[in-house]
Amino acid sequence: MKVKLVPVGNSRGVRIPQAFIRACGFEDHVDMRIEKNAIVLVAPRRPRQDWDAPFEKMAAAGDDALLLPDHAASDWDDTEWEW
Repeated sequence: MKVKLVPVGNSRGVRIPQAFIRACGFEDHVDMRIEKNAIVLVAPRRPRQDWDAPFEKMAAAGDDALLLPDHAASDWDDTEWEW
């Protein structure tokens, strides 16, 4: 699809059809980069978005035990320290 560059302040932009926005999962922001003379727009990754499957695999294998107990004693917060 060819689109026309339109003035946007001192820059120029393109209008992205709503169907494209929905198909790409775009919301309020996109990540933009240049790859091989092309402008690439992608939906931003959410932190930890791909963690579910590995955690489920760990749980199924019984490899999800805490490394430290929740009540592990520490005086780190109580002692005085300086940078």
